[in-house]
Amino acid sequence: MASLRQRLLTNLAGQLGRPHGALGGVVAGALNRGNGQAIATAVAAAQVPAGGVAADIGFGGGAGLRLLVDAVGTGGTVHGVEISDDMLDRARRAFRHDLDSDRLRLTRGSLTALPFDDASLDAAITVNTVYFIDDLDAVGTELARTLRPGRRAAIGVGDPDAMRALPMTPYGFRLRPVADIVAVLEAAGLAVTVESRTDGRMPRHTITAQRAG
Repeated sequence: MASLRQRLLTNLAGQLGRPHGALGGVVAGALNRGNGQAIATAVAAAQVPAGGVAADIGFGGGAGLRLLVDAVGTGGTVHGVEISDDMLDRARRAFRHDLDSDRLRLTRGSLTALPFDDASLDAAITVNTVYFIDDLDAVGTELARTLRPGRRAAIGVGDPDAMRALPMTPYGFRLRPVADIVAVLEAAGLAVTVESRTDGRMPRHTITAQRAG
């Protein structure tokens, strides 16, 4: 039988992967605060064009949505994709004006089955999401399919060696070497670069994948 500590850590890992219920709002706020720099770095790496079409996939607390809406400007469109219905509802309340103006569109979906046409995105970001994906190959395929030629997606991850020391990661995280993520993206035909930095005590990596064109 699982111990109380194991149950608590499993629940925490589940909340981080899909914030929901009474604790969902608290987790969303914590994600915005803890991931703020990583999200900003991903937005910069994706080189979001003014007037373009951008997506935040697995947007969680929504900090990336605001940065992307500001980046594309009045002539652009941002898509927020989430598997958590509670986070979608939260974003609908927080971004009502942007939704009403059609600058922001929210959709239920995941990294492995993106709700976009082929070659429809100018930029995409996804931060701290790939730990919760089993089929990493599908992530590479979907990003390569949906990016327009010459455009970029940025994937933000914590350093896997550092994350293994966190108490909750054995209870629902799938930590992969950065080299494995890079290999999958390259196999999908994307050109990949990696930027590494330390936010606080956590080393982080921003993996940028560009479609040829």
